[in-house]
Amino acid sequence: MEQILVFSGTTEGNALVRALRAYPVHVYVSVATEYGEASAAVCENTEVVRGRMDQEQMQSFLREKQITLVIDATHPFARIVTENIREACRAEAVAYIRCLRESREPAEGCVFVESIAEAVTYLEETTGNILLTTGSKELQEYTRLKEFRSRCYARVLSTKEAVEKSIGLGFEGKHLLAMQGPFSKEMNKAMIAHVDAKYVVTKETGKAGGFPEKLEAAKENGASLVVIRKPEEDGKKAEEIIAWFREHL
Repeated sequence: MEQILVFSGTTEGNALVRALRAYPVHVYVSVATEYGEASAAVCENTEVVRGRMDQEQMQSFLREKQITLVIDATHPFARIVTENIREACRAEAVAYIRCLRESREPAEGCVFVESIAEAVTYLEETTGNILLTTGSKELQEYTRLKEFRSRCYARVLSTKEAVEKSIGLGFEGKHLLAMQGPFSKEMNKAMIAHVDAKYVVTKETGKAGGFPEKLEAAKENGASLVVIRKPEEDGKKAEEIIAWFREHL
């Protein structure tokens, strides 16, 4: 039986795992966190593996489990993880497919930037409150804003790690919103209004990441959406990979 490894933790990853249920394969689903494990698609032919792996650990796993195909459905901004997966597959001569998240065309009311650092530079020239929805990992970048403690409101995952890191950087009290998505347009609107945000910072996460809901909520609240572009990549969209399954499996 063919052994397939799906690096998941995303909506696309779960869709691919569910699609693989129809084929005579064994699927290992790699997730980094407890939340990823709880939300992972579990089918009769799947086995969830929790925990972050570096490149060496990935290569060891590929050899031990005799993996013949790896599908990288990690978050589009997890660049280091994707590079490690790609290099591990190259080193072990294992087939690799990168799952791409759909992009959205620029829309009115959006300011597109290439990085969080560029977003901070832009925001430094503005006034008004800012709702940050880019997660806790890169919150430190925003502390470069002169008045970040009074202007910025950080929405992060409701995990101990995320909350403790945010507090350590100076985001606390009413300026720290620990919540688990996905969020509807109405929920986003309520949060933007609650903190009186004039700017909402987000990553270009596509439909799966709740981007349309953020965009509509910001527009209806009169706030500007500062969008960090996702990196350009080669690969296939989820529906293309599912079609590939039908042809090759």
